[in-house]
Amino acid sequence: MNHYKGLVKPYVLWSFILIVLPLALIILYSVTTGDNSLLTIHFTLENFKKLSDPVYLNVFLKSLQIGLITTGVCLILAYPMAYIISKFRDDIQNILILLVTIPMWINTLLRTYAWISLLADNGIINSLLEVLGLNRATMMYTNFSVIMGLVCDLLPFMVIPIHTSLTKMDYSLVEAAGDLGANRFQTFTKVILKLSLPGVINGVTLVFLLSISSFVIPVLLGGHQFVLIGNLIENQFISVGDWNFGSAISVILAMAILLLIGFMKKIDPEDNGGES
Repeated sequence: MNHYKGLVKPYVLWSFILIVLPLALIILYSVTTGDNSLLTIHFTLENFKKLSDPVYLNVFLKSLQIGLITTGVCLILAYPMAYIISKFRDDIQNILILLVTIPMWINTLLRTYAWISLLADNGIINSLLEVLGLNRATMMYTNFSVIMGLVCDLLPFMVIPIHTSLTKMDYSLVEAAGDLGANRFQTFTKVILKLSLPGVINGVTLVFLLSISSFVIPVLLGGHQFVLIGNLIENQFISVGDWNFGSAISVILAMAILLLIGFMKKIDPEDNGGES
């Protein structure tokens, strides 16, 4: 046992340096003011009070709106995709899941630039519209372009958890529902959907949290006037140099994430079943 404890120590030290220490500094900066020197800091809550400014509240509301729409679109696209994949035999499922995850191997920046070439005023889509005799559409620097980029980037994070839940499902329950006279719709809503709910919850949580904290895609596809929480934090740290206010926003975002995860855990049927 002591031998194993010795093996754990390097990982504990590494986690402390890379996770605990940065988090402690962010919390410290969020409740202090000064020039980021530990000798000149003063404790204050002014950094959190700034968040009541309508400008920053609008950023939070805009992030919430984009996050909810992105999550909804990903769920609508991902569930049928995961359900269809789960119907194939195991070796085919592995290939199809591989195809879903292949885009994640490509750098996010490259994928975003690909969307720019598609959605730009002189891009591929508008060129096709012109060939078909249709009017060009303005798609870049809009909610549409940002949501499209986020959906493309985050869709695998919705597909994989749902697929995992569907493949772990006991299909004898589906057969039992059919034997008891349930039609396809009733079988899906009463059995399949409920059994796959843990995967849906995990996927929704992942996609929502990643979408509201994204900053590369909103900047490139939404323009510099398109600001979400991730962009606001980046601006405070990189452009403005206000680490204290940037840390306060990060703390609020972290608290929101923890609350959302806690809420999702409460409605997770597997988690509740384990407690009962």
